Amino acid sequence: MSNPFVATSPLAGLPMVRPGVRSKRQSSYDVTGGNKDFRTVPAGDTEVLAEIEGAGCIKHIWITARCYDPMYLRKLVFEMYWDGYPEPSVRVPLGDFFGVGHATGTHWWSLPMNTTFGDRRGPKGPFSPAMNCYWPMPFSGGARIRIVNEAEEPIQNLFWYIDYELYDQGLPENMGRFHAAWNRENPTVAIPTEQPHENPAPWDLGGENLTGDENYVVLDVAGEGHYVGCVLNIDNFNASNQEYTWPGEGDDMIFIDGEAWPPSMHGTGTEDYFGCSWGFPTGEHSTPYHGISLGSDVQEHFGKWSLYRFHIEDPVHFSKSIRVTFEHGHANDQSNDYSSVGYWYALEPIGAKPLPPVKDRLVRRWPEHGLWDR
Repeated sequence: MSNPFVATSPLAGLPMVRPGVRSKRQSSYDVTGGNKDFRTVPAGDTEVLAEIEGAGCIKHIWITARCYDPMYLRKLVFEMYWDGYPEPSVRVPLGDFFGVGHATGTHWWSLPMNTTFGDRRGPKGPFSPAMNCYWPMPFSGGARIRIVNEAEEPIQNLFWYIDYELYDQGLPENMGRFHAAWNRENPTVAIPTEQPHENPAPWDLGGENLTGDENYVVLDVAGEGHYVGCVLNIDNFNASNQEYTWPGEGDDMIFIDGEAWPPSMHGTGTEDYFGCSWGFPTGEHSTPYHGISLGSDVQEHFGKWSLYRFHIEDPVHFSKSIRVTFEHGHANDQSNDYSSVGYWYALEPIGAKPLPPVKDRLVRRWPEHGLWDR
């Protein structure tokens, strides 16, 4: 029998004809034949984007929206359910899921996700970014995708495509289910340290961290699967009150299967984990697997940042559990607003935790700090 999942590169596999595979789409198109190809979602309501039966795999998602709530990208909640499981495996603020935090949008790209974002149009602010996702999302017993409007304003226009395949032969048993989890610590709790010198160099900062216990946590889950990356959002609002202004010196530490410090994967700094160095001198930039989707326009070390790293070629495998963490500053010596999305595959659907109330997801307002889009 033909197996629709062949371990090969996408381009190498394109010529392969796969019997028993059917291409399908659910979208917001106007079923009357007109051009009203969107839905309006009142405040407090939920819109189901796709309700799929059988076994298959979502291959592409495109979404855009218009909502006049200034922080709608943090207030709209994106949820995905697999195989009839009662809780979603994905429950993330919409903008954060697509790679940019802080309730704003930018123009950026990567291999599994991208957004297109232009200047503000109209008297009330911007249209939504056009958001694309190419993470493969298998399911054996159906799928359900929805958006929950927790904003104070209606979604005036919600457009979407959900492109997927259905398989007559079902799924192999080792196919993982896609998951995404949002977290926030605002502010992180600083651990005071004494600097050995005035204006110390980055490699000569005081303090040490030999446990990882106080690190910021992107992901902490049990089960079997593999971690495939994250988006980390930092609002370095407290830079002027810190001994060392740059948060990029905080090491990345990934603990696998309950291990103690030092973990199997211990890095050299936040700026390094995200494939950069030396205080992100390049600002915003995009590559297939890592980059900076949002860079501060204020100063190199201040303001709001969104960073992404996707483990496409190097997924991090775990058989019992995984804990993905970052120091917030060297030895956790900084107090700032950290939030994140962690992406992973697990053999079974895992219910996502409830999100904090909307008031606890809001971001520092931009105009009072000389900012709007950044």
